Amino acid sequence: MTARPNDRPSDDTPPDNGRATRGPRPERQSRKRVMAVIREAAIAEFSLHGLKGTSTQAIAERAGLTKPQLHYYISGKEAFYAELLQSVMMAWKLEFAPAHLTRPADILANYVRAKLDHAFDHPEVSRIFTREILDGGHNLGHYWPNARAWVQGEVDVINGWIARGLMPPMNAHLLLMNIWAMTQHHADFALQMREICGDGTGAPPFDRATVVHELTTFVLRGCGLSHS
Repeated sequence: MTARPNDRPSDDTPPDNGRATRGPRPERQSRKRVMAVIREAAIAEFSLHGLKGTSTQAIAERAGLTKPQLHYYISGKEAFYAELLQSVMMAWKLEFAPAHLTRPADILANYVRAKLDHAFDHPEVSRIFTREILDGGHNLGHYWPNARAWVQGEVDVINGWIARGLMPPMNAHLLLMNIWAMTQHHADFALQMREICGDGTGAPPFDRATVVHELTTFVLRGCGLSHS
């Protein structure tokens, strides 16, 4: 659906009629700003209600737009949802073993911290994926082959450590799944953390540094490693 010109949000600045300017034109700056608002609204709605339970009307209202205004910027919720879901996959595709790290303990500690940072900084994005899984994962069919391939790369690194005697024998796939579960918990179950471990004010019960330290220590000890 294409909106008529008078359906545009009021802050969508018109073109500059060909006048030379430095940097992005005001129209593009405005469009980028509106798209950021729409994206934030869509993430909030999808994380709460999933694809089926989210309407474009709800996204528009959360973004402070009318439904025709929203459709000026996006074609529909399905395509936008697929785009957001893909962004989750890309954000989680962390570099497992950066070139500047060589010790297994340093690599695993860096990985745990990166996963926790994402959980703390983008909890609603993480919950989109979790809700998709709970809804049956019907929109993830094209994702699994690539996911299996890059996870296998991480498994091969861990198995290499084990083969060289740098770590005791263990199932590398299970190690990664356990790390994912423990780190994503701080996004998907943040409410539970606040209610069970908090002081009743709704504030996060633990600061990030404490969580990073505790979880890193737990993972490394389980792998028979120490982190200097």
